[in-house]
Amino acid sequence: MNHQVLTINNLSSLLSVLKDINSTVDDIELESSIEKLQNIVPDNKMDHLKIQSEQIIIDLHPYGDSPAQKKLVKTLRQAITQTRLLTIDYRNYDNVVSNRKIEPMSLIFKNYTWYLFAYCLLKDDFRLFRVSRIKDYHMEEQLFKRREKSYHEIIALENEQAKMIELVLKVSPLMKSRVEDIFNEEDIEMLETGELLVTARFPEKDWLFSLIFSFGEHVEVLAPQEMRESVASKLKLMANKYQ
Repeated sequence: MNHQVLTINNLSSLLSVLKDINSTVDDIELESSIEKLQNIVPDNKMDHLKIQSEQIIIDLHPYGDSPAQKKLVKTLRQAITQTRLLTIDYRNYDNVVSNRKIEPMSLIFKNYTWYLFAYCLLKDDFRLFRVSRIKDYHMEEQLFKRREKSYHEIIALENEQAKMIELVLKVSPLMKSRVEDIFNEEDIEMLETGELLVTARFPEKDWLFSLIFSFGEHVEVLAPQEMRESVASKLKLMANKYQ
């Protein structure tokens, strides 16, 4: 590979992505790849490369990134590369901590958050672990044979099997920009009052409550009735804490 194969724009794009990924995982192999790519840039093109790299910036830093999490992500990547078992203490969505022995398979960076896709020996099934909920971890000497199924296969299967609900929201015009950031254009209807009517299908997951509550007092759940009642119940519990 040399500068005749890749243009300066190609190199700039590759280097930008690799450098930002490496800033979160601190990987020796990535560092080596970055160095090799930089070495094929002619000296008379370095200034041009610098300008190109400032035109498009890809920021992959997760919110709440810390040295401790960076160290954890680095260890997880090492365990994946070396196919070594991990023992972790994991706190789930319901705040229950359990000790797990897992076969780490893939690191996933999604919505500014790191996840670990792994086979859990305790549950005897594939699981997706949110990295920030891993409270303690130890990389074992014991190796494992990587299983054939991939993250994409498992997620596709889960999406097929997931129970879907049609969520209908009425949102204040003050939240117009946020609504347009989150939902598809075809899911949004402008009402005569200026409010936004959003109709979208989602898998029935607990994170839907987080999505709804992120709009604060500017949203009303119109349907389904079960979700409307669940939101009302949670709001009453929250209000009771301030009485």
